[in-house]
Amino acid sequence: MASRTYGQLIRENRDFRQLWIAAVISMLGEWFNTIALFFLILEYTGSEFLLGMLFTVRMAGFAILQPFIGLLADRYNRKTLMVVSNLLQAGFALCFLLVNDSSDIVWMIGLSGLMMVLHGVYMTAERAALPNVVSEEDLATANALDAASWSTALCIGAMLGGVVVSIWGTDAAFIVDSLTFLVGTLFLVNLTIPQTIDESMKGPWLSTGIQNIKSGWRRIRRQPALFRIVFAKASWNIAGGGLAGVYLVLMGADVQGFGAAFGFGLFFFARGVGTGLGPILARAFLKNEEAWPSLVGYLIIVSGFVYFLVGISVSYALWITVLLVILAHSASGANWVLSTVMMQQWVEDEVRGRVFSTDMLILSVAFSTSTSVAGYLMENTDLGIQNGIMMFASVMVLSGIAFSLWRPESPSINHNAA
Repeated sequence: MASRTYGQLIRENRDFRQLWIAAVISMLGEWFNTIALFFLILEYTGSEFLLGMLFTVRMAGFAILQPFIGLLADRYNRKTLMVVSNLLQAGFALCFLLVNDSSDIVWMIGLSGLMMVLHGVYMTAERAALPNVVSEEDLATANALDAASWSTALCIGAMLGGVVVSIWGTDAAFIVDSLTFLVGTLFLVNLTIPQTIDESMKGPWLSTGIQNIKSGWRRIRRQPALFRIVFAKASWNIAGGGLAGVYLVLMGADVQGFGAAFGFGLFFFARGVGTGLGPILARAFLKNEEAWPSLVGYLIIVSGFVYFLVGISVSYALWITVLLVILAHSASGANWVLSTVMMQQWVEDEVRGRVFSTDMLILSVAFSTSTSVAGYLMENTDLGIQNGIMMFASVMVLSGIAFSLWRPESPSINHNAA
C-alpha cells in the first residue's frame, strides 16, 4: 500500500488530524514564550551566561525525568498524559507575568525548566502514540508533516513573538502562550488513541517501575542498530545546542536597526524554515530506507559544514547568514525525522515510550551541556560570536564523522525487529 500525501493523511485520518492540530497550536505558544524569556534575561541582566543557563535548565528539565516519563507513556493512557500536561502548562505560563526585575530571573528560569518537564511528557506520549494512529506506510509522511509543523510553528511563533514583544511587551506573549495550551487541549478531548499496555506494566508503581525502565534499556541494547540510532539526534546536539541555543540568539541580539526581539525572531524563523524543509525533502528524495542509518550521520556532517560557513558569513551580508542557517537546519531536520521513523518502525508499542524517552534523555543531556559551555565561553572568554560558531561547527563535523564510522549491522526496517 502506497503512502498517502500530506493532504490525504490530514483529510482521511481524523485521529491524526486532531493530534496534529493540537500539537501545532501548543507549539505556536511555546515559541511566544521562548522569545519573551530571551528578552527578559537580556533586558534585566544582559548576561550571555544566564541565556545559556536558560537553555541548560530547560533541557535538563526535559531530560532528567525522561526514564520515568517513558514509563508513564507505556503504563498510562497517552492522551490523558498530553491533556494534563497542557492544562498545567497553561497555568504556569501565566506565572511569568509576575517577573518584574533581575531578582525574579532565577525562579523564572526554574519555572521554565518545570514547564519543559511537562513538555517532555507531552512529546514522549505523542511520539509513542503516532504509530497507533497512522499505518506503517504513512509513518514517514506523518513524521515529516509533524516536523514541518513544528518548524512552521517555530517560524510563525518566533517571528510573531518578536513582533508582539516589541510592540505590546512580554506579558502579552505569556498570555498568548497560556491560551494556546488551552485551545490545543480542546482538540485532544475527543481523540481516540489505541494503545497496548504490557502485563508487566501492571502492579505497584515502586516495585515494578525500576524493573520496567531497565527492560526498556535492554530492548535498546539487544538491537545494535537501534542502540546507534538512539544517539543520532544527540550527535547533532553535542554542538548544535550551543549553535542553535546560544549563538543564534546572540546573532539576533546583534542585528542592527531592528531591536533584539525582532532579531531573535528572524534567526529562529530561519531555523524553523530549515527544520521544516529538511523532513519534506527527506521524504521526497531519500526513499531508500536501507540507506537511512548511514544518511543520518552524513546529515550531521553537512549541517556542521554549513554552520562553519555561517561563522564566516556573519561579517558580511545578513541575508547570506539567514540562508545558511536555513540550509544547516534542513540537514538537522532530515536527521531528526529519519531517526524518529526508524525507531517507530523498529520498536513494539508496549516499550516504545521508554525507547523514545531514552532518545530524548540522551539528546537533552547533549544539548544542555553544549549550551552551558557556549554560554560560559561567551561570558568569560574573548572567543566572540564568529569564532564560537566556527569552533562549535567544527565539533559538529567531527561528531558526524564519528557517528558515520560507527556501523553495527543494520537490519531491514521492521516493526517487530529484534
